Amino acid sequence: MMLSDAEIPAMPEKPLATPQKRSFYRKWGPAILAVLGVMALNVALLGPSGQNIPAMTNQQMDVRNLGEARTKAVREMDVDIKAERKRGNRIGSRNLSEAEGGVMEYTRRRHRVLGDYTHEDVSGDFSTFGKWSVAVIYFAFWVFLMFPNWFLPIGRPGIALGGGLMMVVYRYFLNVAGHGPEFYAERVIIMEPLFLLFGLMLTTIYLEKMERGGLFDRLRNSLDDPVNWKRALKIMTMSTIGSAAVMNDSVVLIFSGVVVDLCVKYKVANSMPYLVSLSSTSNIGSAFTMTGNPQNILIASLMYDDISWAGFASNMFLPVLVATFVNSGMMFIYYGTELFPGSSGFVQNLGIMFGGSKTPEIIALENAHQSQLAASQGDYPGEDQTRLTKWSIIQVLVATIFLTCFALGYDVCVVSICAGCILMVVNAYKHQYYDPPVDRTQYDAEGNPIRIKKVYDMDGNEIEQEEEELITESETTLTEVDYGLLLLFIGQFLLIGSFDDTGLPQAFFAFTMGDCADIMTSVPCVYWFVMIVTILSNVASNVPVVQMLAATFPYATPYDWMQVSFAATIAGNLTMLGSAANMIVAFQAAKVGDRSFTSERHAPFGIPSTLIALYAGTFVLTMIHFAPECSEKLGTCDADGNYYQAAEEAAADYYQAGYDDAAAQYDDAYYEQEEAGDDAVDDGNR
Repeated sequence: MMLSDAEIPAMPEKPLATPQKRSFYRKWGPAILAVLGVMALNVALLGPSGQNIPAMTNQQMDVRNLGEARTKAVREMDVDIKAERKRGNRIGSRNLSEAEGGVMEYTRRRHRVLGDYTHEDVSGDFSTFGKWSVAVIYFAFWVFLMFPNWFLPIGRPGIALGGGLMMVVYRYFLNVAGHGPEFYAERVIIMEPLFLLFGLMLTTIYLEKMERGGLFDRLRNSLDDPVNWKRALKIMTMSTIGSAAVMNDSVVLIFSGVVVDLCVKYKVANSMPYLVSLSSTSNIGSAFTMTGNPQNILIASLMYDDISWAGFASNMFLPVLVATFVNSGMMFIYYGTELFPGSSGFVQNLGIMFGGSKTPEIIALENAHQSQLAASQGDYPGEDQTRLTKWSIIQVLVATIFLTCFALGYDVCVVSICAGCILMVVNAYKHQYYDPPVDRTQYDAEGNPIRIKKVYDMDGNEIEQEEEELITESETTLTEVDYGLLLLFIGQFLLIGSFDDTGLPQAFFAFTMGDCADIMTSVPCVYWFVMIVTILSNVASNVPVVQMLAATFPYATPYDWMQVSFAATIAGNLTMLGSAANMIVAFQAAKVGDRSFTSERHAPFGIPSTLIALYAGTFVLTMIHFAPECSEKLGTCDADGNYYQAAEEAAADYYQAGYDDAAAQYDDAYYEQEEAGDDAVDDGNR
C-alpha cells in the first residue's frame, strides 16, 4: 500500500540500515557466469583447438606483403641526423609534400619513433632467469596494489613507489651480473599524465576553495537529488558526457569528492554504487572521442592513416551507446537494494523508474530533502543564490577558456597547469585585498578578549608588534595537492616499464593469438582479440598495450584501431588497476574518509558489466562501422575507402622486382667470379 506524502515522516537523522551481506553466489555469480559465457563463446567460434580459425585471404596476404615491402624500403632510406635530433621523438605531419619526402618520409619517421622510442625491444638481452625474476617481482607488486589491505598498512602510493624503486635496484644488479640490459628508468616514466594530473588537481582545488556558492558548489548541486537511483543516473550522465568532452581522468578527479559529499549528506550506508557509477561511465564515455583518454590520444598520434575527430566519434557512437546501456542496466540490477530502498524487486524497480511509483522510503527521502532546502533558504533570506559573483564569473571564464583550448587541440598538460596558476593568482589577490582579515584575537574562558601583552626592551622602551606575515598559497592550497597520487603513477610506470622490457607481454599476445594474429579484427578472431587486449590492459596497463600493438602492426587500418581503442578503454572497468580513472576515484574517496572502493568490492560488478559491455559493443562495431578496413597511405584503398584491387598487382610487382634484383645480383656475382678466375689463370700463365 502506498502512502501519501503527508503520512510519511521525515527521514530520520540516523544512518540508513546497513544492507544485508550478499551470499557468495549472489555476489560472485554474475562474474562467474560472464567469464564462462565468454569462454564458451570463443570456443564455439574458434573451436576447441582453433580449427575454425579461417585462413588468410589473398587480400590479407597482399596487405601483409605490401607492409613488409614498405618497411624494407624505409629502412634503406638516407637519414638526416641533424634533422632527426632536432625533431626528437615527434613524428610530425602525416601529409608531407613531395619536396619533404611524401608518404615514404612520413613512414620512415613513424617507423623510427615506433622502434626507438615507443617500443624498444630489449627482451633478447635478458637471460631466462632475469626475465622471469622481473616478472615475479612485477606480479607480486601487482597483487599488493590490487589488495593493499591484505598486507601491511602502507597504502597504494607507498607500495607502488617502493615497488618501482625496488625494480630499479634489481635491474641494476641484473645488469651487473649479466642477466639483463640497462634499465633507463627516466624513459619509462611518462611525464604527460603527471603534468596533467598536477594541473587538474591545482585547478580543482581552486575551483572548490575560492568561495562558497561558487562554480564547484553549483556543480555539486547539479548532481544533488534525494532519490538514490536518480542521483546515480545524474552521476552516470554527467560522467559519460564529461569524459567524452574533456578527459576521463579530469572528470573523476573533479567529481570524486562531490560524489562522496553527496553520500555523506544523505547518510548512505554503501557508497559503492555511486563511486562505481562515476568510474565506470567515465571510462565508457571516454571511448567516444579520440581525446577522451590517454590511450585514445596515443592511438590518434600513432595510427598510420588519418582520421578526423568526427570520424572517430561516428564509429564509436553506437558501441559506446550500447556499452552505456549495458553498464547502466547492470548498475540498477546489481545495486537494486541500495538504489531503490523499500522496493520488493526488479519489477517494482522498473515501476519506480518508468511508472512514477514510490515506496515509503523514497517519499521520506524527498520530504527530508524539501525540509533541508527550506531551512537553507531561511539561513540566507537576503542572498540571491542564483546570481554569479565576480569571482564565480572568473571561474567560469577560466574553465571556458580551458575547455576551448582543449577542443582546439592545444597541449592539455600546458592548458591545465596554466588554468591552475591563473586561479592561484586570482585567489591570492582576492585573499589579500577582498577577504576580511582573519581575527586572531584570543579569548579567555568567559569569552572576553585577552589584551595583547606589551613587550619592552632592556631600556624600557616598548617594542612594537611586528605585522603578521601573510599566509601564502604555498602554505595553504599547494599543500592540498595529492602528491601521493603522483607518486603512485610514477611507481606504476617503473614497474610496468621494466615488465614490458622482458618481452613477456608481446610473447603472451603472440602465443595466445596464434593464427589469429594476422587477422585479429576479422570475425571470429576479433572476439578473441578483444579478450586478449582486455587481459593485457589489466595486467600491463592499456597505454603500453597500445604502444606494443602499434609497433607489432605498424600498418593497421583505421578500423583495426577502432577495435583496439574500444577494447582497451572498456577493459579499464574490469579491475581496479585497469584504468587510471579507477585509481583516482579510490584515492580521492579515501582522502576524504571513504575507503569502500576496494578491489574486492569492485570486481563482482566490474567483471560481468565489462565483459557484457565489451562483447556487445564489439559486435555492434563489427557490424556497423565507417572506418575503412584498408590503408590509404599503404596504397590499399581506392577513392571510396574500399580495398584497392591494384594493391595485389603492386605486391606482385614488388616480389617480382625482388626476384629480378636477386637474379641480377647472382649474375653479377657469377661474372665477377668468372673474371676473377680468368685473371688467376692469366697470372699463372705469366
